[in-house]
Formats: sequence, C-alpha cells, structure tokens
Amino acid sequence: MELRHLRYFVAVAEAGSLTVAAERKLHTSQPSLSRQIQDLEDEVGAQLMTRTARGIELTPAGRAFLEHARVVLSQVEAATEAARRVAHPAKPCFSMGFLTGHELTWMPEALQILRDELPNIDVMISSQYSPLLAEGLSKGKIGAAFLRREKGAPDLAFRLLVKEPLMVVLPSDHRLAALKTISPGDLVNETFVTVSDTAPVLRAVIDDYLKRSGIKITPAHEADHVVMGMSLIASTGGVGLLPAYAQNFLPSSITSRPLKGDTPTIELVLGYKKSNDSPILKLLLSRLDELVARASKKIGL
Repeated sequence: MELRHLRYFVAVAEAGSLTVAAERKLHTSQPSLSRQIQDLEDEVGAQLMTRTARGIELTPAGRAFLEHARVVLSQVEAATEAARRVAHPAKPCFSMGFLTGHELTWMPEALQILRDELPNIDVMISSQYSPLLAEGLSKGKIGAAFLRREKGAPDLAFRLLVKEPLMVVLPSDHRLAALKTISPGDLVNETFVTVSDTAPVLRAVIDDYLKRSGIKITPAHEADHVVMGMSLIASTGGVGLLPAYAQNFLPSSITSRPLKGDTPTIELVLGYKKSNDSPILKLLLSRLDELVARASKKIGL
C-alpha cells in the first residue's frame, strides 16, 4: 500500500464518482484510477466501494477506512511541513515605519545599512502619520520608525536624525514668490494653510514660531498631509509653512522660499521601544551616524 492509493481513495470518496475524481482532481484516466482502487481493495482484503446508478458509494468497510486514511494523510502532511520548517526555517521579520514622505530619502539608506543582513531577514515597510508610528512602536508592531519626537510615550527612545528647516510654500505666481526670503510679517492677511492634528509636533512648531514672531494668524484651512496641503495652497492661492522635505513633492504650480531671520526647525528622529532587543535594531543604531551622513548629503542638509 502506498500513499497514492490513500490519496486516490479519498479523492474518489469525496467526489462520489470515479470519472469526476479522475478528470477534475487527480488528472488521470478513469481505467488507471479503477485499477489503483482495485489494488487498494486487494491489499486491504475488503471491498471499499460499490458502483451504483448515482455513482460510487462506500461500503461499511470503506467508511471505516476513509476516516483512517484521512488521518494518515493529515499526519503525513504535518510531518512534511515540520521537516520543511527545520530544513528551511522562516526568516525573522523586522518592520520599519516611515513618516509619510520621508521614505523617499531614508528608506534606501536604511536598507543599504542592512544590506548584508537582508538575505537573512524579511523587512516590512509601512508609511503612516507620526502618532500612528509611535503607537505601532509601543505595541511592538514596528521595530524602528522615522518619525517626530512624539510626546506621551515613555516606553520609547528617540535618536536625532536631522533638524529640518521650515519653509514658506506658496503658488508660483504668488506676489511673495518674487522675494528671495519671506519674513513672518509678510504672511499676515494671507490665506494661511496649516497642518491638522495628524501632525501634532509640526503644528506645535508652527504655532510657536508665529507666536514668537509676534504675529497673529488664524488658519483658513488645515491639511492632514503634504499632498493635501499642496492642493489647498494651489486652489486657494494661500501660503503655508512646511518642513524642507516637502520640496520633494512640489508641482510646477507651487514653489517654496526660505524664511528670513531665525528659521524654525523640526526634528526627524529614529524611534524604537526601549525594551526591544532585536539584533537588527542594534545594528541600525550602531550605524546611525553613517545613515545620517548619507541621507543628509542626499537632501543637502
């Protein structure tokens, strides 16, 4: 008796027809399948199936044999899978998160740092708002994330990557676009587009800068992300303050200008859970200076 005899028998029993089992499940000829079933019955020493007008029916012996055959095939499948896992163990997985828009700069450099380990690990990438990345780190769903220094996360550690200057983003045909630099006072009476609470750290930096500059601006619109901000600025003819990385997404109708005087900055950090003892995380942290140097050169900071 061979495993194929058991597989053929189970297939016929489940199909209720030699013809259906042969053509649709086993992809063999019906005469060949009939011989295999006959060989099995000879080996068992009992009739397992009978032909009827409706197809194939199991005998009492066949019904008893079916349950055991299924168990045997299930055990063989489990044994095969166990052997495969030992011979080819699953790769450990490391998840990295990126503040939306920053993956263009930082993901290639981070993967380059990990290049020697990539054949041995699976890397998962996610792109989200900064607060969601911090939540993912706290819950252990993300191993390391490029995000803002979010508050209220005492279980997380942050390593500074860069301080990005804020710039004025405005339509290319806006009157202020003729200036080389723009002062805070120039923004008064303009339609001002700011960021929403999806970016609380950036919002706080913008609000603090306007307050320190001694000007009062009531935002006309709030944007959840960079692309939405660009759309609002283009459609309303307004202006906004965004980190320098936003220049990677400027369409031809939008331009940017540096701020005059004391330019505000916002930190981009690498965050991770303090209790995370992943060797991949340790490798990334050990080469953080190299990562920062490569990425900073790329973005001209």
